[in-house]
Amino acid sequence: MSDMTTIAHGNAAPANPRAALLAALASRRSVAAAGLAEPGPSAADIETLLTLAARAPDHAMLTPWRFILIEGEARAALGARLAQAYRAGNPHMAPEKREKFAGIMSRLFPAPLAVVVVSRPVEGTSIPPFEQELSAGAVCMNLLHGAHVLGYAGIWVTGWAATHDAAVRLLGVSEGERVAGILHVGTAKEPPSERARPDVAALTTRWTPPAD
Repeated sequence: MSDMTTIAHGNAAPANPRAALLAALASRRSVAAAGLAEPGPSAADIETLLTLAARAPDHAMLTPWRFILIEGEARAALGARLAQAYRAGNPHMAPEKREKFAGIMSRLFPAPLAVVVVSRPVEGTSIPPFEQELSAGAVCMNLLHGAHVLGYAGIWVTGWAATHDAAVRLLGVSEGERVAGILHVGTAKEPPSERARPDVAALTTRWTPPAD
């Protein structure tokens, strides 16, 4: 599945490597975590994914991010703990609603692999924290593109599990760190449908010098 000349859905890639890469970039689509199944990335594929993800813009080479992998039996174990944390953190919520969302937390990791990208801006540097956080976002996008080129599918999510204090502590996120994204990766159960895309022309202007 790691053949760089193969793109999504088993379509043959163009013979031109540049055309193949452009085709892969143009065909990437997110797939909901519930729509991802085995097979997941092998150990070698995971190493490739993280290596590609780490090739993100990083001004001053600060490496202001790190990875947490969730796979195998750890997925259910973490889901159960997140569900309990949700119940404990919402004691005044209507019981039916609380259990509904706790159930969602318990099933949060259906895909074979989840990669938590943790943003950890380095203090005492001239590089603004915002720029370092953008670097973590670039890591997330690199990982999604890498998964797609390897023949997998994925999605980048955040939500309660990525933002609530009790949840991020369970994930292993430390003081001064934030979750840039939880990226679920696996094999799409069915080809994802295309969605409407932005009108790039309507979003683009060209700067010109102001009139004197």
